[in-house]
Amino acid sequence: MKGNLVITIGRQCGSKGKQIGQALAAKMGVNCYDKELLTLAAKNSGLCEELFETHDEKPTSSFLYSLVMDTYSLGYTTSAYMDMPINHKIFLAQFDSIKKLADEESCVIVGRCADYALADYPNTVSVFITGDDDRRIANLKEIYNVDDAKAKDIMVKTDKKRASYYNYYSSKKWGDSRSYDLCINSSKLGMEGSVDMILAFAKAKQEWLNKK
Repeated sequence: MKGNLVITIGRQCGSKGKQIGQALAAKMGVNCYDKELLTLAAKNSGLCEELFETHDEKPTSSFLYSLVMDTYSLGYTTSAYMDMPINHKIFLAQFDSIKKLADEESCVIVGRCADYALADYPNTVSVFITGDDDRRIANLKEIYNVDDAKAKDIMVKTDKKRASYYNYYSSKKWGDSRSYDLCINSSKLGMEGSVDMILAFAKAKQEWLNKK
């Protein structure tokens, strides 16, 4: 199959989705983009990188979103774009940067509705990584050096924010198996097993598409 292979990863907080994405990219010999995407989008758009960090994966109002998508088809030189709120400009810049990456290289992209941005790219493999609550809480306790209650609070609030962002911008449901090519529970497979499962699925999908 022609074109770059891009694996997008949605993830529950504490599921080690980012670490799995990094390990996956290392095994594939490609780049993994998470926060790095903010730097690229800032560079491509000319907007300040701090603005991307402030608005990272945060939803907005439906009325303004409809304005964004109307403007998206018109380009960045219109008066509508110039008058657009900064969080909408940031969304569009990330959206374009994700597409640009897919055109230029095979890679792994973590979060930020990358699967939605690349919905028309047949070489995209969209993955959602979940985990058992007790395992996720244990992971977060280790990462942030907090107790059970604080870890659970981080988990719940982060998942809520990610779900709101994804559901809003993608018109799909975050964490719903129908929204992705593959959903896996990292608590059952571990890091290495999760990486191997994603690679096996990506290979099988490519082989299937080649037969069509």
